[in-house]
Amino acid sequence: MGTNIELEEGWVIIQKQITKLINIIEGVPESSMDASIHATVYSMCTQRDPRDYSAEVYHRYKGVYDDYLSSKVLPAIQEKNDDVSMLQELVKRWANHKVMVSKLCRFFNYLDRFYIPRRKLPSLKDIGFGCFHEIVHEDMKVKVRDAVIVLINEERQGKEIDRALVKDVLEIFVEIGNVNDKENLDYYVNDFETAFLTDMVDYYTRNGSSAITAVECFRREKDTISHYLHTSTEEKLLKQAQDQVLAESSQQAESSQGQGLAESSQKVLEKEEVGNSLPPFIYEQGEPLRPYHIGVPEDNIGVVKGAGCGGLDITLYYLAEVFAAFALLE
Repeated sequence: MGTNIELEEGWVIIQKQITKLINIIEGVPESSMDASIHATVYSMCTQRDPRDYSAEVYHRYKGVYDDYLSSKVLPAIQEKNDDVSMLQELVKRWANHKVMVSKLCRFFNYLDRFYIPRRKLPSLKDIGFGCFHEIVHEDMKVKVRDAVIVLINEERQGKEIDRALVKDVLEIFVEIGNVNDKENLDYYVNDFETAFLTDMVDYYTRNGSSAITAVECFRREKDTISHYLHTSTEEKLLKQAQDQVLAESSQQAESSQGQGLAESSQKVLEKEEVGNSLPPFIYEQGEPLRPYHIGVPEDNIGVVKGAGCGGLDITLYYLAEVFAAFALLE
């Protein structure tokens, strides 16, 4: 090797070390990497024109991800025969990809320090994660989203699921969009949260609810948030749950006898053991929501207030008041 390193000559050295890294990530027996890749990148990017190969190295850096993700990662995820295995493979591949990006960013560091800032190009990290988004996430996001929603619905039905797996998958939706901006949740919101909230309403519509199942709905959805959803979903989810229960309460009021609804509200009030575990989501702009009494005398509403709800969460009291108000309208 002479003083100057030609493009193809240097890339052979770089590619050899990249292949070692990929083998290590893939679990293939491989010897340790050496420092030749870092030294070669530096030499190729600091030579005088026309042998300054910074642009070519930068372009081929992206090609490393394109080739690996297309030939290894995406097929490995797609070939899984069931949703859980597919999600597990996705989580593993995302973790491996983060390692790969971290390693390659260090090896190609000269580009990040000099070439990229001068030309205002995407950083090495942006390229690495951007490739995963373009090749893997865009291809799999609908199938992954639907698989996660199926698991959440199975848990709603009482089936035990791998909550850690669901959480890890949803972390990918968060992390892939906020590499440079931790407040950016666009991918999480657009690719998962919106469909999840819609499905939640559909789920409770399909399965119906009563005064008791409404309480269970609230408690279950808060439990869902605490275990695997991003915290930003909480306000939206609980507002959806509230709207759904009130809508179903209205439908029941139109189709049921008043006495039946009154009995339902009494059952809610008597189920005190769930009271304090319920989420305080019945507030709008800092003020508690109140039912429309529509002419119901305050002394009648007072009967509901005093019907054993002392230790209950205000949410439960609110539901009871709604049911009683509808009952008294009959």
